[in-house]
Amino acid sequence: MNFLKAAHTDIGIKKKTNQDSVLIQEASTDYGQVMLAVVCDGMGGLAKGEVASSTVINAVSEWYKTEFADILYEGMDPNSLRISLENFIYRMNEKIQNYSKANRCSMGTTFVALFVVGDKYYVMNVGDSRVYRIRDSFEQITKDQTYVQREMDMGRMTPEQAKTDPQRNVLLQCIGASNHIAPDFYTGDVMPNECFLLCSDGFRHLITPEEFYEYLNPYVATDEAKMKQALEYFVDLNKYRHEDDNISAALIRTY
Repeated sequence: MNFLKAAHTDIGIKKKTNQDSVLIQEASTDYGQVMLAVVCDGMGGLAKGEVASSTVINAVSEWYKTEFADILYEGMDPNSLRISLENFIYRMNEKIQNYSKANRCSMGTTFVALFVVGDKYYVMNVGDSRVYRIRDSFEQITKDQTYVQREMDMGRMTPEQAKTDPQRNVLLQCIGASNHIAPDFYTGDVMPNECFLLCSDGFRHLITPEEFYEYLNPYVATDEAKMKQALEYFVDLNKYRHEDDNISAALIRTY
């Protein structure tokens, strides 16, 4: 599998710092080209959210070069990948918590990562950043780890109520601010000529699935310049619609 890729991040119209972090890394392996994309949405006073998200991004970049390389060398096993990623997240949770205690502050970050190896994708998620798959439809792969998502799952809230609920941004867990972390892990088949969108919640609050599909489907996003332009368009559209969060996304296209 081969890839086209683009990413864009913006501070937005309200916040003083950009606490989102985005990573895209690609490597040539015995499995062909292997793709990693990550989005982290930090939270905390002043620039502490930026510290949390960038700490995790830098660490997962090193993990990709070392532990993930070992997993590939030993033979790509989804369970080994899941366990290694979970252990990585547990270490990051402890590291950020220790930093917070030492500096008497509170901070954390979401984490969503996409791997494409051969004809399979693997996703791990903590929090409410998302991965979507785009081909003939706009499909959400991840499920938010939020209060309103839990209430919808329990049948106590409708999607319409969730959009306006005062606690709609409350996370059930994130790296660095939760004593117990339970990452979600997803896997599925990958075909040529489809797109994967990773984004922080600020990128998708005010945009409809239909709007995303119009500009991000693989029949339109045919090269990296068009992919980058589409991400920039949605950042500007979010700002025009008065999104007040940081706005970040990565777009991966297979071919």
